[in-house]
Amino acid sequence: MKKLFWIFCLALFCFSQTAEEVAMRLEKSLLSTQTLEAKFEHIFYSAVVSTPLKEKGKVYFQKPDLMRWEYKEPENNIYLYKGDKFQWYFVEDNQLMRGSISDEGQESEILYLLTGKKNLLDYYYVDWNPSPSENSRNDQIKLTPKHEDDGSYLLLEIDKKNGLIHKIIFFDWEGNKTEFRFSQLKVNVTLPKNIFDLKLPSDVEIIERF
Repeated sequence: MKKLFWIFCLALFCFSQTAEEVAMRLEKSLLSTQTLEAKFEHIFYSAVVSTPLKEKGKVYFQKPDLMRWEYKEPENNIYLYKGDKFQWYFVEDNQLMRGSISDEGQESEILYLLTGKKNLLDYYYVDWNPSPSENSRNDQIKLTPKHEDDGSYLLLEIDKKNGLIHKIIFFDWEGNKTEFRFSQLKVNVTLPKNIFDLKLPSDVEIIERF
């Protein structure tokens, strides 16, 4: 009988928490994250093309402002973020694009979330996901930017146990959807040496976007 009572209390506690409390728990988890390594799947659903674009690779993050995305499938590309600057190296084209991180999209938005540059409750309206995945045991919340009025928003799936993000879905004003799924997450581990440096061939073509 006691066991059933405590199970009931736990279920009641989980049910009674608010979306804002889930967001604050996520922020607390991110504040304690100094490094992160994970596999990812990047899926882009176009509003005008029926077949989604799927890419896979690994991502590395280190505070205060370092992030590296290594795309392995279907093409080799490296996106490197340092401070407010980015470098995108398209291996097969031997091209390097450099510019300001503020001009870029979802990868930089994830960087802002991990570094805490965007306080969730200050920057977003936080609600429960209106159409949650029924087979998911993660917390699912919706973030709508307070300072934008174009219909864009984010959906997050957050692990109930460790507070880590397992999925981020971006919806833009054009009706496109961009999804990032993370797996094999490792937090506060020693990352490979020089992982945030790029080794480039001498004949690489450089494109500036400042």
